Amino acid sequence: MAPLWIRDFAGAWVFYTVLPGWPRLQPRFERIARFAPWIGLVIGSLQALLWLLLEALGWSPLPLVLAVTSFGAWLTGGLHLDGVMDTGDGLAAGRDRCLEAMDDSRVGASGVLALLLVLALLVAALLTLAQHQPSLVPLVLPVVAFWGRCSPLWAMLGFPYLREEGTASFHRTHARSGQELIPAAAVVGLGLVVLLPWPQWRGLLISVPCGLLAAWGVATWLGRRLGGHTGDTYGASVVWTETLTLVLLALLLGG
Repeated sequence: MAPLWIRDFAGAWVFYTVLPGWPRLQPRFERIARFAPWIGLVIGSLQALLWLLLEALGWSPLPLVLAVTSFGAWLTGGLHLDGVMDTGDGLAAGRDRCLEAMDDSRVGASGVLALLLVLALLVAALLTLAQHQPSLVPLVLPVVAFWGRCSPLWAMLGFPYLREEGTASFHRTHARSGQELIPAAAVVGLGLVVLLPWPQWRGLLISVPCGLLAAWGVATWLGRRLGGHTGDTYGASVVWTETLTLVLLALLLGG
């Protein structure tokens, strides 16, 4: 019998990625959200490995950025990008009709525009870092994926869930207040201990305030704008936090 937290981590692995499940371990899904930031580290690390491989093969920055971005979308099965489009349609429809717009299986013009804008910003920010701080990019990728998955935790703990029987309602139902933040906080603390002795990596320390600001800001803005959150806005929070964190890092480190 594996500890419950390991089964929750295995559940997060299955739920948030297309990666094969763990053998001989029954996943549990009740409290998987607390381990989403850990899954972000896994996804970002796989993206970093692809970056290093293609860079060694002589790929130039733009194809590298496009390949790594596409790989990240595939690893999640497009789960969060779907949330970006549905949330874009919901925001355009207004608070009174946002749930109706998000439930519509058809993607509207606002949803398409939201996806195009966020991908354009993400690619532009990552390309800027690749051109000015190429050695930091493989380190930035897991950091950004980590902070992206912290944002839904703030959303779950700080705002009501807007659908009574939504597919992601179990996240909010089983959340145990600040306990859900412990795995993410442990990673931040360990990261600070690891980075401080290495001067060449200290530029990444700026990612802590950038990531915190982006994760809290996106979750809070969406929650106040719509009066709460849904599974779609959880997914949108991931992508928008990743993008905002990358943009902030590009502005601060790309000059």
